[in-house]
Amino acid sequence: MDVRRTAQELADVAVPGFADVVTVELADPVLQGDEPTTWDGPLRRAAVSVAPPHRSEGASAAASHGNEGPSTWAPADGHAAAAQHTPRGHQGSERVSGSSLTGDSARQEAAPSPTRPPLDELVIYSPPTPQSLALETRRAVLAPVPADTQAWSEHTAQQTGHEPGLRSLITVPVRARGVLLGLANFWRYQESDPFDEDDLAVAEELVGRAGVSIDNARRFTHADAIAVTLQRSLLPEALPDQEAVEAAYRYLPAQAGDAGVSGDWYDVIPLPGARVALVVGDVVGHGLHATATMGRLRTAVHNFSTLDLPPDELLAYLDELVTTIDDSLGAGSAHISGATCLYAIYDPATGRCTIATKGHPGPALVQPDGTVSFPGIPVSPPLGLGGEPFETATLELPEDSRLVMFTDGLVTDRHRDIDTGLEQLRTALAGLPGRTADETCQGVLDAVLPSHPSDDVALLVARTRRLDAERIAEWAVQRDPADVARIRTNVTDRLTAWGLEDLSFATELILSELVTNAIRYGTEPITVRLMRAGSLICEVADGSSTAPHLRRAAATDEGGRGLYLVSRFAERWGTRYPETGKVVWTEQSLTPGAPPLSDITDEALLDQWDDLAP
Repeated sequence: MDVRRTAQELADVAVPGFADVVTVELADPVLQGDEPTTWDGPLRRAAVSVAPPHRSEGASAAASHGNEGPSTWAPADGHAAAAQHTPRGHQGSERVSGSSLTGDSARQEAAPSPTRPPLDELVIYSPPTPQSLALETRRAVLAPVPADTQAWSEHTAQQTGHEPGLRSLITVPVRARGVLLGLANFWRYQESDPFDEDDLAVAEELVGRAGVSIDNARRFTHADAIAVTLQRSLLPEALPDQEAVEAAYRYLPAQAGDAGVSGDWYDVIPLPGARVALVVGDVVGHGLHATATMGRLRTAVHNFSTLDLPPDELLAYLDELVTTIDDSLGAGSAHISGATCLYAIYDPATGRCTIATKGHPGPALVQPDGTVSFPGIPVSPPLGLGGEPFETATLELPEDSRLVMFTDGLVTDRHRDIDTGLEQLRTALAGLPGRTADETCQGVLDAVLPSHPSDDVALLVARTRRLDAERIAEWAVQRDPADVARIRTNVTDRLTAWGLEDLSFATELILSELVTNAIRYGTEPITVRLMRAGSLICEVADGSSTAPHLRRAAATDEGGRGLYLVSRFAERWGTRYPETGKVVWTEQSLTPGAPPLSDITDEALLDQWDDLAP
């Protein structure tokens, strides 16, 4: 349902059987889906229909049966008298029936066609035009034909943009539920009979019924705007800054469906250690329920990603969440009818990408040399169905590889199965060697997307980057408190080589605490990794799974202040759990401000260098 299309249908149904020209002007709020509360502005011409040129005698009837529409218009019940005026006659020879058409009269030239008023033009009706009277009284007006017809036509032309030569006008307010939406104008020119009272009744009935349809379309437009706004608010407005991949996306709503919204989503989530999570998901169905469900699942993925879980564990939590949501709903509530998700984590330090899926198609992989493949990702049922445990796949990706993640709307439709769609995708990617992520997105859509997609499409392309080996430093740590001093020295030397001497004090303090904790409470092997990416990243790994916890030490405590100092000097810090052990990490800005020393005691600072005590 569309306001402009409905207005155009009102204009088209009355031409040429009832009028030579019909215009429909509506208030701007109506066209935008809103309900006008006041009437103090101009109208915008939303629809125009113009009859073909009038031909002499029977040629007029022949023209009216062409592409412009039927020659007669059937009035509503209760207005049978108006039917006597359709098909309407013309003055002089044009009122002769088609049976008298003979000889050269059928070949006479057509009269000039009325000028087509421009669409989307703002129109202001001022007194003494019939339109201003109709707007003021909220009643239809049949404009009389004054003695000075030429003068009246010229004045009307100045108000409406129509050329002189008008013979008769009916102007009818477009209303619904007592609200004025706009104005419909029916015009006849000099070659046509003028309108009469029966025609006025027909026009009122026609516009009255059309007004209800226009208002329904307006309300649909309003609901559609709300749904689209909701969906856009739930999808990322822009991709976040990160150094792991060059990412680009496309999201295209289906051209058929319920309110033009659905449950497809995509995401790029920066993770600690310069890593990034790439997500594509799909909720079955269309409409607000699918969109709302998508918002809940996308939020859940964001929350679970802060725990820095492996892809298979994160999807297991998401699967349990979907089951919990469905179990908590009442009998009359709409359940999650089906949802899928593909989740990948890429580490630019190692080039390793770990992927897991729940019922979602696996990605396409484009190697730097242009080779295209579809890596085998362990298959599992969609979210919320439970089933057997699933596992991850690990890929080693060279720099400038392209990982292409998509929803099934890209490769399947009513006329194409998934195998055909995947082969088309392979061919399209093979023809895009060396392209950027954004160019790859556009090239794929141009080659694979059907002309009228019946499902939404989410496409995410990530072109991998690798951290230079010179931007990574790693040291093994002996389980001896005296080894902390060696680590501090090595870190200071590396920061000097990187031109980050200003970060030496804070970094030494952070690593002193983290390494000391690993030696005291962790297990071997213990390693320290320093990375210079978008920030300075410090990582201390050990074989224990015991997580450190920040607490406020009492004044009489001899220790317990280390993690507090870490939280003060680092922008972010946390713990993640690889396959074995744990990694405690911190991030510091490469352009730090003044150290936060105002509320840190001397004792707390000295605690971090207790390995130097005799």
